[in-house]
Amino acid sequence: MGTFQTLRKAYGALKDSTKVGLAKVNSDYKELDIAIVKATSHVEYPPKERHVRKIFYATSAHQPRADVAYCIHTLSKRLSKTRNWIVAIKTLIVIHRILREGDPSFKEDLVTYSRRVRFLQITNFKDDSSPLAWDCSAWVRTYAQFLEERLECFRILKYDIDLEHLTKSSPNSTKARSKTGMLTSDELLEQLPALQQLLYRLICCQVRFLGKT
Repeated sequence: MGTFQTLRKAYGALKDSTKVGLAKVNSDYKELDIAIVKATSHVEYPPKERHVRKIFYATSAHQPRADVAYCIHTLSKRLSKTRNWIVAIKTLIVIHRILREGDPSFKEDLVTYSRRVRFLQITNFKDDSSPLAWDCSAWVRTYAQFLEERLECFRILKYDIDLEHLTKSSPNSTKARSKTGMLTSDELLEQLPALQQLLYRLICCQVRFLGKT
């Protein structure tokens, strides 16, 4: 098993270096392609900040929409093509971080894309190279479902509940409330199913490995 895992890591590193080499020669988006490959590499380590920042820049509001669309498509392709749980989880982390820390306009583009291409529906994803990889595959699928529900919640609510700030309902008010807290009863009843589904997906993201909690 140890020899197999060593060979698998070496093969993963070779694939990453090959993709980087091809991007340097053939890609019109060389810097972005290289950043995505390196941020979502086969190495068992979180995405490096310098690569994530390059992706942030590529998805910012001042960039051409065609460039942003290319970035989304490339991340989507990276997720759909891989059968390695490390690459998959790092791709989801990058997407999640852009949603939280990147330009707000990216959410709109990603919502539009996800309605057309259900790239976060990876119910068939599995990495059966080891018992750990098998268990991690289930968590990858759940994490993807959570991000998909997060986008759907943003589409319905028209704001990001994860990033909303407390505001005063009136200039003379002494108490600050969230935007959700200021909804009318009718608005809350309309949005409640999406909020409940998002909470459910979040709870399901509790990590369980090898039968342990």
